[in-house]
Amino acid sequence: MLSLQPLSNPKSSSLYSSSFTPPNSLSPKTLKPILSCRPSRNFYPSIHSMLQYNRKPQLAGDTPRVVVITSGKGGVGKTTTTANIGLSLARLGFSVVAIDCDVGLRNLDLLLGLENRVNYTVVEVLNGDCRLDQALVRDKRWSNFELLCISKPRSKLPIGFGGKALVWLVDALKARDEGGPDFIIIDCPAGIDAGFITAITPANEAVLVTTPDITSLRDADRVTGLLECDGIRDIKMIVNRVRTDMIKGEDMMSVLDVQEMLGLPLLGVIPEDSEVIRSTNRGYPLVLNKPPALAGLAFEQAAWRLVEQDSMETVMMEEEPKKRGFFSFFGR
Repeated sequence: MLSLQPLSNPKSSSLYSSSFTPPNSLSPKTLKPILSCRPSRNFYPSIHSMLQYNRKPQLAGDTPRVVVITSGKGGVGKTTTTANIGLSLARLGFSVVAIDCDVGLRNLDLLLGLENRVNYTVVEVLNGDCRLDQALVRDKRWSNFELLCISKPRSKLPIGFGGKALVWLVDALKARDEGGPDFIIIDCPAGIDAGFITAITPANEAVLVTTPDITSLRDADRVTGLLECDGIRDIKMIVNRVRTDMIKGEDMMSVLDVQEMLGLPLLGVIPEDSEVIRSTNRGYPLVLNKPPALAGLAFEQAAWRLVEQDSMETVMMEEEPKKRGFFSFFGR
């Protein structure tokens, strides 16, 4: 039996346990007790810091940091990740603007409970019908978090709207009188068509959301190549909807298997949690729940690592075999 454990949070090893056989021909008994799986630091510089909730994380990199959250495959949790990480960053004291780039199928406002307050969108700003500050919806719970929607539901963008228009929008957010935000988070639509190309154009960082199944991993690998071709080298991965019971039963790939297949630094691991559906239907993100949900805590830790440009380090450890008693011969 193998188990995975993030060094940044040693107490949560039960989330990452795995009984999958490694891809090489070595048996678990011949493995070293700890095997580091961090990618090359030449491409992914990181700050090695333990999660310390008694201090504010140190913001790394130049601001504003433009981060696109993407996956390629639909239904893996991009919008949920955007809502929870965005509000987690706001709770840490950073100013955040979340942009919903899903044209005609926007859902970010629903997850945040702001659907009744979206009166103007980017389309009205580009047409000159309103100012940019009128299209920004400020969250009443955290005033340093703002939402900006590209278009209204069931609407189409003008033909001329593309990557250049989104770059202009990001530049306008940077040049605001009250100062630019610390983070601009872009919720990317599913697929790799024109909407995907538009969403990744102004970004200099990417968070790739995937689930531990082969269909999602194949799409994630394809999207990784497209991001690198667009010049985005800082790509981190979030593995969503991880189920420990299925990993132990060898019915689901472990986090280590996913990381070995994609070769990306790990930003966070989100366990399967029934609270996700409840929070979505209430328009109340997981990170605001009291008491906090397990998935909400995982999102908060991922946001902390995003601030400091850190990543989890997956390790492989050998577990001691369980001692068998005398009555085990009789199936007990």
